[in-house]
Amino acid sequence: MFNKKKNNDIEENIMNTENPSENTEAQNSENTDAPENLEQAEEQSAEEKLQNEVQQLNDKYLRLYAEFDNYKRRTQKERVELLQTAGKDVIISLLPVLDDFDRALKAMETATDVAPVKEGILLVSTKLKNTLAQKGLKDVESINKDFNTDFHEAITNIPAPTDVLKGKVIDEVEKGYTLNDNVIRFAKVVVGA
Repeated sequence: MFNKKKNNDIEENIMNTENPSENTEAQNSENTDAPENLEQAEEQSAEEKLQNEVQQLNDKYLRLYAEFDNYKRRTQKERVELLQTAGKDVIISLLPVLDDFDRALKAMETATDVAPVKEGILLVSTKLKNTLAQKGLKDVESINKDFNTDFHEAITNIPAPTDVLKGKVIDEVEKGYTLNDNVIRFAKVVVGA
């Protein structure tokens, strides 16, 4: 084995001595290729780095998009649930009033005197108004007040009985209400002209 290696080395030396110009050209071509190979390796590594960076950014973008999509779905689901149960506390607070109305109706079936039935209905009505007032409902005061389009809806004008009532509300056909200082129903009124 060593003999073969020595023989190869000797043959190379002989070839090198025979054609020194060819050997230098081969070395020069190898030397000139070396920087190109390094540049290509650097370019490939730079390309690979950029590709890795692009891949990481795409992955980050997809994750962020998926997270945002999940957030939208979750908030939409919460909004639907909120709308379905928005009036739940008001309904629960009105259940005792509903029970009182049921008891009043039963009492009216066997009642012979009108005065106690009237008093019971008045109590239930007061309880209902108090319960709604606790939730922020207020009625709009209209009669003998100046006509205000923010709270009133004029149904008709009639001649004012006195000059003092001109431009004021004379009669209220339907009561208006505000909920937490926002008008939820305008009062339908008759205005003096």
